[in-house]
Amino acid sequence: MRMSPGLRRFALAVHLALSVGWIGAVAAYLALDVTAATSQDAPTLRAAYLGMDSIARYVILPLAFASLLTGLVMSLGTKWGLFRHYWVLISLLLTVLATAVLLVETRVIRSFADMAADPATSAEHLRAMPSTLVHSVGGTVVLLVILVLNVYKPQGVTRYGFGKQKQQQQRAPSPRY
Repeated sequence: MRMSPGLRRFALAVHLALSVGWIGAVAAYLALDVTAATSQDAPTLRAAYLGMDSIARYVILPLAFASLLTGLVMSLGTKWGLFRHYWVLISLLLTVLATAVLLVETRVIRSFADMAADPATSAEHLRAMPSTLVHSVGGTVVLLVILVLNVYKPQGVTRYGFGKQKQQQQRAPSPRY
């Protein structure tokens, strides 16, 4: 089922806003993550971990799920389809992977925030907590790859897409000479 042009533009605008918002929220998280990885100041570390938790749970996670959902709507409601083009399929798989890793990492971030919020946690313990920087940088790279795929839309159809193209060609009337 294809969307009308007006509905398609609206759905695209919503999807773009959510997806770009996800990237922006990850950038804000990354700034706090760099602070947590490099600071030795206990109050700064406490604030960074608490901020990271809030951004991850209340901004990044909802935007990830909303981007995934609106991406599915866009692929199913437009000519691109969900399984026709490799770039759509790869974008979907990377988005699902990024969201799954985010779900796991959110638990880790929450535990760090709980420790940071506890006044009994010593400054030494805060300084010794492992960094989540690898995940946030990796997540940023994945989101940028998805963005590039969706902007450039590399050619290449899947077997399903090739079969659909062949069916459409067979249905089309042959030119008369």
